[in-house]
Amino acid sequence: MVDAEKSYSIVFAGGGSGGHIYPGIAVADALKILAKERGIDVRIYWIGNKSGMDRGIVEKNLVSEGGSIDSFYGISCGKLRRYITLKNFSDLFKIAAGYFQSKKILKKLSPDTLFSKGGFVSVTPCRAARSLRIPYYTHECDFTPGLATKLNSRGAKNILVSYKETEKYFSGDLKDRCIVTGNPVRPVFYEDNREAGLEFLGIKNNTKPVLLVLGGSLGARQINNLVTENIDWLTERFEVVHQTGAAFAETHPEVFSTAKEGYHPYTFIYSQMPSVIQAADVILSRAGANSLWECAVSSKPMVLVPLCGSGTRGDQVDNARYFESVGAAKALIGEDASSDSLKKALESLLPEEERRKFSDGCKKICGSSMPARRIAEIILDGLTK
Repeated sequence: MVDAEKSYSIVFAGGGSGGHIYPGIAVADALKILAKERGIDVRIYWIGNKSGMDRGIVEKNLVSEGGSIDSFYGISCGKLRRYITLKNFSDLFKIAAGYFQSKKILKKLSPDTLFSKGGFVSVTPCRAARSLRIPYYTHECDFTPGLATKLNSRGAKNILVSYKETEKYFSGDLKDRCIVTGNPVRPVFYEDNREAGLEFLGIKNNTKPVLLVLGGSLGARQINNLVTENIDWLTERFEVVHQTGAAFAETHPEVFSTAKEGYHPYTFIYSQMPSVIQAADVILSRAGANSLWECAVSSKPMVLVPLCGSGTRGDQVDNARYFESVGAAKALIGEDASSDSLKKALESLLPEEERRKFSDGCKKICGSSMPARRIAEIILDGLTK
């Protein structure tokens, strides 16, 4: 039986990119809601990179700002790259510093448990938690586990994965500790805000399907080039909403200064993104785990152009291939990401009945439960049972 007078403290660890932070915030929000429902007091602290984007994002979600995080603690962070560079050597010192800083913070906070959302930032807090015998959970958002998850999983109470098929990448006791939860996204992505999205975009009485092009906050040069090279073909068939990223906007000012019917370029879409996704009929995007799930829970057909090559571990390629295998997306990988292939993929999604099939594929992946709530239940049940 839950002790309603009991207060628990939980540390979240992770960062380095929005893809590791925003899902964690979704879990923190769900934890606070679930704890309130159960009559439990929960305090949530976040350990992240002291010099990256982590602090700025997390501090916008502090309790003092109406969010769920009680406070943020920054640590030194380093990462081991997949190529030879002197930074691998210098980052060893940052990793060591991060470990001792994490240990000091955890001793001060004395949390009941720790939740890792992944990324290189999470490794030293998880290692420190293990040394202090603090139980922790680690979550993997991609189809295949990354290095951080492989390291964190060794001492984790449970390994939370987004896909059932991901369990096969673990063996023995590690596989037994896996729990399939899905990838957490904010509740607003489950809401039907299509009309608000169309209003924001200024699209009225549209007779063509809306194509939303996403490349992340920095943009994706490959996708941007495909769009600009085929803009006439695209606008003949779609209302094209194009998030270009700041770098592309700076080097291609003519894209914004020359108004073209059916083309809606944006440097970056901020708080309106959930409703814009809802307004889209088809989405052209990279295959990062977070954006994939934000689109999938909205049941949006996707054409994916994953980041691939020597500078990546291939996680986006794995994600894209999986979504294609279950009929939720079409994947254009490597040399297949050509103008002809793009046109062929998008042409096939013009009929509404065909788009509906891909929407059903998204529902097959996401199911009906909310991953953030499921993860919150696992964490809270682990504390109170």
